[in-house]
Amino acid sequence: MEQGGEAYSVNITSQCRKRTNLTAMQIEHLKRIEISLPFVADLAHAYLYLYVQTKEPGKMLVLKHYRPHTFFSEVELTGEGAFVSTLEEPLIAAAFAKGKFIQGQREWRFGINLEMYVQPIKCGNDVIGVVSLETGHSYANSSNYHQLMDTALYLLDYAKKPLDKDEFHPMSPGTGIIIADSNNRIVFANLSANRIYRALGIASLVGCRMQDRELSAMLHKETIDSSRPYEREIQIRDFVLVQRDIKLEEAGMLKRRIMLLSDVSELRKKEREIKIKSAVIQEIHHRVKNNLQTIASLLRLQARRSKVPEVKSALQESTNRILSMSVVHEFLSQQDAEEIRVMEVTRNILNTVAPNMIAGDFQLEQSFDGPEVILPSRTASNLAVIINELILNSIEHGFEGRQQGLIGLHTEESADGYVLELYDNGCGLPPDFDVEKTRSLGLQIIRTLVRDDMGGEIELYNQQGTRARISIPKNPEGGEY
Repeated sequence: MEQGGEAYSVNITSQCRKRTNLTAMQIEHLKRIEISLPFVADLAHAYLYLYVQTKEPGKMLVLKHYRPHTFFSEVELTGEGAFVSTLEEPLIAAAFAKGKFIQGQREWRFGINLEMYVQPIKCGNDVIGVVSLETGHSYANSSNYHQLMDTALYLLDYAKKPLDKDEFHPMSPGTGIIIADSNNRIVFANLSANRIYRALGIASLVGCRMQDRELSAMLHKETIDSSRPYEREIQIRDFVLVQRDIKLEEAGMLKRRIMLLSDVSELRKKEREIKIKSAVIQEIHHRVKNNLQTIASLLRLQARRSKVPEVKSALQESTNRILSMSVVHEFLSQQDAEEIRVMEVTRNILNTVAPNMIAGDFQLEQSFDGPEVILPSRTASNLAVIINELILNSIEHGFEGRQQGLIGLHTEESADGYVLELYDNGCGLPPDFDVEKTRSLGLQIIRTLVRDDMGGEIELYNQQGTRARISIPKNPEGGEY
């Protein structure tokens, strides 16, 4: 056997054109069938293989395989793209030759057999492929399993018509499965479905009709998504169920009906708790923002009353630092996620701080380029102070004696971290400038926050103005941001 890997997914069109003699119409038929295959594997609780005959006599190709989500087994799948001999798979070869359904067994390990249900796929009178459904002996011999398998085989034929891929998306473990016949009478219900209905006070399902008045009377709330009319969410007492109702019809007549139920009560409860917690956190950020702005207003009032220039300047700097932190809390109060977008925060700080520092006739331009960097909120206040100090330095020292200027932010991202480069087109740094020896309080604050709190590095240099290049690792010491 020439084994193809499980790590890639075979493209039906390219493989069939390359390996088989199938026509374009037959290949298109297989592609329509493909939509239903993962669902069929889940419904039948079986490993599913789709075989086609190759140009080389005596060899078949495993075009597709699917591992079901509805039960666990240690069976190792033959890889997609693998070639198998007709001698190795006599049941598959027989289905190709006879064009009829065949049931048999395959020995998986010594003394352990898998039940095989082999169904030919026809396009007109030609057998263009064979689907093999393989499951454990215990499943195959369970009560009413034949109803599951009959429905799965019927769906393979039904899938010749265009299907809605979302309607037939795979199931999840623990899904309740109910199958009804053409008279809407339930012929199969798995353990999960019975458990859900038993909790609602309904002991038996098989033999009942799908429209259960007792269940309808208990209905508390119903939500239907208009884009998914086959799916609805219903609430009965404390239970919240997602119900997928699949009706297999021909010429307007019901042939089979598949009802899938998922108990999402705990999930919805967790979602409500998260929403409440998120609302509380947002309100806290809102109040912190208001308190910071109140403190800034008090400092600004104190600065106006001061007669000493040094005190006035110090109070103004403190006001701007506080306002820059309030920008972050305002940003976080308006969104659910506990994270910040660096460009947006920088733009807001510029718009908040700059008007307090520049003359009314000064023209300040802004420039932003590079990927959007998103950082968790616990680094936000530090980053806000850093950005604020760099902007203040540009305004105070870079544009002295000028009527216009530019402040910009350039971002970069790598596997290890981020680079934030805040720059201006001002007069630049003094020739003897050394960031390690500077006595500027603002630059000392920046250095401490970048290195000690964020585990990064900062570099200041001249390039058509002043550039501050901040490197922040994605995984600083002490854990991920």
